[in-house]
Amino acid sequence: MTGTASILFILVMGAFAQDSPASKDSTLGSGQDVWISGKGAAHTYRIPALALTKDGDVLAFCEARRGAQGDSGNIDLVMKRSKDGGRTFGPEQLIWDDGPNTCGNPCVLVDQRTGHVHLFSTHNLGGDREHEIIAGTSEGARTIWHFVSTNHGANWSEPREITASVKLSDWTWYATGPGAGIQLERGSHKGRLIVPCDHIEAGSKKYFSHVFYSDDGGKSWQLGGSTPIDQVNECEAVELEDGRVLLNMRNYSSGSRVRQHATSNDGGATFRDQRLVPGLIEPICQASIRRLTWAGPNKPGILLFSNPASSKGRKLMTLRASFDDGATWPWARLLDPGPSAYSCLLVCADGAVLCLYEAGGYKRIVAQRIEASDLPQAR
Repeated sequence: MTGTASILFILVMGAFAQDSPASKDSTLGSGQDVWISGKGAAHTYRIPALALTKDGDVLAFCEARRGAQGDSGNIDLVMKRSKDGGRTFGPEQLIWDDGPNTCGNPCVLVDQRTGHVHLFSTHNLGGDREHEIIAGTSEGARTIWHFVSTNHGANWSEPREITASVKLSDWTWYATGPGAGIQLERGSHKGRLIVPCDHIEAGSKKYFSHVFYSDDGGKSWQLGGSTPIDQVNECEAVELEDGRVLLNMRNYSSGSRVRQHATSNDGGATFRDQRLVPGLIEPICQASIRRLTWAGPNKPGILLFSNPASSKGRKLMTLRASFDDGATWPWARLLDPGPSAYSCLLVCADGAVLCLYEAGGYKRIVAQRIEASDLPQAR
């Protein structure tokens, strides 16, 4: 980035700090509690993720933080299943428990060709804290792991470490997702599986968003592109109408309380055109982006986005829609006026949308189902 470009980037960033235009009058109803912190064997449940299996079931994932609310310590990956489009969920299923260690950051995607469900997680020793991992003073390192289910999430493979394929030697902190990955549907990279991630460089301690991907159905994974500018991390991806990959990112840039976008013209191998998104207000938090529909005759496609749409704290969980591939976000509905944080969106088999999000100051993970009749229609 040139000096002039850097100055313009910083000046523009302060212009968009305002809360969501969605009012309480446009609230879409209430959801149901899927996980309640303190209930069962977990102190806190956090970090939601969603997948739709090829047989139509909804799989919900999160971290079960056993001893405390924080990001380190004894953390396990757990799952629940819904067989009715997210209206109700069955019992909790344990996916990964490595004793006192940290198994977190669930990121999931389904290969539409095979039906295989791919789940990704990061791991570190439970005694290592994030600042120690970043500083290089931790006992262990942050590693990346891959699970596969060939029967729609009923059973899972043993965790397979893929760190050497998707993490550079001078990266310290690393996170998969959290939330969901995508499979490309168009262009020369059709079928590619893409997993959104973030990392921190050892020397500079700068943080970037990046992806890794597979072209062989998840048998092997390779590192894709990173953002050209730092101060972004947790991210999700969506495929645009022209086949480009859009990366939607949590933003730490000084003076700004909006998301950032970057795009890839080569299926995630490289990213460019990083920019602020004035229509997507954020309090510095994770968010979710999904395609609802592709464009058809005389109608545009629709992208959906969810986050706590406030510049003044994690609250106002809001669903937004874009009719121009993320350039603008004119449609907004409030899902929850109270405290809210991380979320994950999913388009269900019947066209309804499910938003799984943290609510009540991390006291609950809630699933809110938005019926197709309440969703935006192509203009």
